[in-house]
Amino acid sequence: MKRQESLRRGAAFMLSSAFFFSIMGLCVKLAAHSLSNAAVVFARNLFGLLALLPWLRALGPRGLSTSKTGEHLVRSLAGLASMYCFFYAIGHMRLADAVLLNYSLPLFMPFIAWLWLREPIPTGLWQGVVVGFLGIALILKPGSGLFQPIALMGVASAVLAALAQVGVRRLTETEPVIRIVFYFATISTVLSGLPLIGQRDLPEPRLLALLVLMGVVATVAQLLLTRAYAEAPAAQVGPFIYACVPFAALLEGLILEQWPDALSLLGSVFVAGAGILVLRRGRVTAPALAE
Repeated sequence: MKRQESLRRGAAFMLSSAFFFSIMGLCVKLAAHSLSNAAVVFARNLFGLLALLPWLRALGPRGLSTSKTGEHLVRSLAGLASMYCFFYAIGHMRLADAVLLNYSLPLFMPFIAWLWLREPIPTGLWQGVVVGFLGIALILKPGSGLFQPIALMGVASAVLAALAQVGVRRLTETEPVIRIVFYFATISTVLSGLPLIGQRDLPEPRLLALLVLMGVVATVAQLLLTRAYAEAPAAQVGPFIYACVPFAALLEGLILEQWPDALSLLGSVFVAGAGILVLRRGRVTAPALAE
């Protein structure tokens, strides 16, 4: 009975995380109408870092010291590059399509783990990978659309996010989660701020409020996702993160009046089903949307 209660709590936390991630995606899309991709990425990192301060204060300087600076840097570079690609895709594609392409990262993680960590690829994953890539093709649209840079940016965000999450898994062998999140937030804020040096114009108050909301809900979503993993095994609660896709489609439809077409819906079923299969059969954690 206790195990079932833990699973229910874990599923509730993961569903809540998915909802907050979908709100973050909508904030990114709305902000992209007025700001450059570089500015949106910087705002996401800056306000996300500020939202972490209460937890960092409790951790203290000693809790933030690390001997894995190089690995934190590699993981952060991959995560930041994924964020740039993902936010660009959100600004130029349907939100639900961009989210789902980013969430295809479980299809890539076994191959990256094989190349980086020398982990064998479980034999039962191949069917899921094939179905997942078929779903990606349907979302990108067969024909010329398959090779449009915008669509490929969405796929690139998943590949880079998979690289970042393999790096996270390697770091969690010795590093606590809050330290990993802190170094990612700090490195990403500094690096994403470099292209904006010299720009002094601040967003108007309503847009600034949207950017603050984006950073806060992204941090809350990350913390909820972490709590979900603390309640139940990743293979059981991880698939619930795919609820972010219908959440994103619903928000986009209600607020922006943009609804997914039939091919995107079919592709969503394939990618989500394949991702859940890989999550259950492989050593893969659920995707965390653009960190």
